[in-house]
Amino acid sequence: MTRADGSRPPSAKEWTLRLYLSERDPDTTARVVLDTGDNLLESRAEAHRNPYDRAVPEIGDELAAGRALILLGRQLLRAAAGDIRAVGAPESAQPIPLWFPRE
Repeated sequence: MTRADGSRPPSAKEWTLRLYLSERDPDTTARVVLDTGDNLLESRAEAHRNPYDRAVPEIGDELAAGRALILLGRQLLRAAAGDIRAVGAPESAQPIPLWFPRE
């Protein structure tokens, strides 16, 4: 996803993340698009409301969006792992957790 450049000065970057939600009761779909300026990554996820549950659209939005963001995060981690391998860095002995239990 990135290229190594040892002579690059410090800089600030802006990535654009767009989150699209669509609901067709009882289903909610989230689509996330991340534009890094160099690459576009996209993920999709769904939430399905049990027909016996009360309709609370915000819950479906939160579940679908959260799932899509988790999938996007996994894509970013895979891209970083590929970049690390591409530059010849050794793999770490211990995998680093995605989050800590207290989160």
